[in-house]
Amino acid sequence: MSEFEPAPPTALLPFIHMLGRRDRLSDEEVALIGSLPLRKERFTSGSEVIAEDSRPGESCMVLRGFAGRSHYLKDGSRQITALHVPGDFVDLHAYLLKVMDHGVIAIGACEVGFVPYGSIRRVTEENHHLGRLFWLSTVIDAAIQRAWITCLGRLSAEQRMAHLFCETYLRLEAAGIASGGQFLFPLTQVQVADLLGLSVVHVNRRLQELRSTGLVDWRNGTISIHDFDRLADLADFDPTYLSLRIEPR
Repeated sequence: MSEFEPAPPTALLPFIHMLGRRDRLSDEEVALIGSLPLRKERFTSGSEVIAEDSRPGESCMVLRGFAGRSHYLKDGSRQITALHVPGDFVDLHAYLLKVMDHGVIAIGACEVGFVPYGSIRRVTEENHHLGRLFWLSTVIDAAIQRAWITCLGRLSAEQRMAHLFCETYLRLEAAGIASGGQFLFPLTQVQVADLLGLSVVHVNRRLQELRSTGLVDWRNGTISIHDFDRLADLADFDPTYLSLRIEPR
């Protein structure tokens, strides 16, 4: 197990970028974020990052790759209930909830940084504005969950997939690691099926339908969106819930 160390200058850039898309950060606030100690660990695809029913003493931030919240049923079937990208504090809410009501798994190879609760408390008590921005990240998590519930309940399979691609691109763009309509997407079709509540066969068919529109392509772990506005229109995608606007918080 690795030890807690000061965060490398680049490790927290996606998190800083993500906050900076929602509000202005002072140099002092950026330095405070950079003072957070990290215990970095790498996980292979499918590995358990945080166990369900555990009582963590630290919060987990995705540094590279993707992670997902997961729920397993008694028959062994799984639903991935959230997708997390670099810059996301996967379980910041557990700081208050204390007991994890779900697990977190690596989706593809990923690297995460564990931040002690004491350090989070120090930073948020020292700078109340940062405290509100940390709170905002959990509020946006909840907004994403509401959007996903709507997708699963009311959108067609093709629309769900298009919605996932639109949302993931904008979240990665906000983290400073996607541009030009392209982004790395290391998920398998099995994992996408678990995200969208579909069979693998259904995912493959809908993907072929999306490709035939010329709006998007998914090859060799990279998604290329050729016409974002038309893809968003197909998905009935409205990015308001991602709060991608700079406002005083």
